[in-house]
Amino acid sequence: MNGWFTVEEIDPQTFAISEYKHWEETHCYLLCGLERAVLIDTGLGVSNIRSVVAELTTLPVMAVTTHVHWDHIGGHQYFDNIAVHEAEKDWLSVRFPIPLDAVKKNLTMPPFAFPEGFNIDAYQVFQGMPQRILHDGDRLDLGGREIHVIHTPGHSPGHCCFYEPEREYLYSGDLIYKGCLYAFYPTTDPQLYYESVRKIQNYKIEKILPGHHQLEIPTSLVTEIEAGFAQIDRSGQLKHGNGLFVFGDFQIQI
Repeated sequence: MNGWFTVEEIDPQTFAISEYKHWEETHCYLLCGLERAVLIDTGLGVSNIRSVVAELTTLPVMAVTTHVHWDHIGGHQYFDNIAVHEAEKDWLSVRFPIPLDAVKKNLTMPPFAFPEGFNIDAYQVFQGMPQRILHDGDRLDLGGREIHVIHTPGHSPGHCCFYEPEREYLYSGDLIYKGCLYAFYPTTDPQLYYESVRKIQNYKIEKILPGHHQLEIPTSLVTEIEAGFAQIDRSGQLKHGNGLFVFGDFQIQI
């Protein structure tokens, strides 16, 4: 198994593939059905995630994107079947919204322990044409396993969560996790972020599988984050430039 990634079994058909040796601690998720599989996000791209996936399944794999940020699309280069929400198609295929120098600066912020042979000078942000465009309410049929697409903008215009009704799993990307939730970039929208958190409260969730940091998080975190946004909103500060708000297990930066 590739030494850069850590693989953890969620259940016999679901695996978290994580990059704990980097400060982002990014999680990707391999979901296997009877006929095909999806890989939700592909991480930083500093090591070949496809080689790890190949050790876990022989099914055809589609790389499905929660959002087109550098730390979630780095391994897209290893797949020939990619899906992305319509609002971020051009970010993937035409122009990534962040300069390469800024990406490299973030990538090389400590702590990190890059794999042997990684060359930062050769690092590029993936650009390519997606094979499938996602929309809110779409369903991904894996054969005996169905995944629902939930458009949850705010952190980015095309951010999506993925929901599995049978298992009641929510793959939350950068919408829900323990840590700092970012809604301060020019391409973010704090109000839409708040609305997206409220939107996923309509789903029955047994397990949250986040995009970063601690893998085991309580489902109550959704309610806590909603309450945090509500508090900021009531104070009239839910708009860019109002700084960092601290709420115990998470922070909101707007």
